[in-house]
Amino acid sequence: MAKRRYNQQQIIDAIIKAEGFISAAASALGCDVGTVYNYINRYPKVKQARDDVKYRRDDFVESRLMKQIKSDNITAIIFYAKTQMKHRGYVERVEQTGADGGAISIKVIGGVNLDDI
Repeated sequence: MAKRRYNQQQIIDAIIKAEGFISAAASALGCDVGTVYNYINRYPKVKQARDDVKYRRDDFVESRLMKQIKSDNITAIIFYAKTQMKHRGYVERVEQTGADGGAISIKVIGGVNLDDI
């Protein structure tokens, strides 16, 4: 089976129509997902189009999230706090590190001599 060649605009149009979902764009073009990724990696114009579509999609999702927060949806509020307000202590887990994010130094006083074990 001969490989079909696409021009950049065909790939861009498919990505836009598929709202940035690469597998849907590939399906619409009748090609493999890898083909679309190859164009994204090879042509800056195609990559920019994909990035722009994803950015707009992210904006849409954020606007819906903010709408839910404004309507006092507690799940949306908690989600936002845990993902966007870590600097205020809204986290599920705390990672302990040493000075400047380095390793933790432990000093044992009066411990067991490992040679005796």
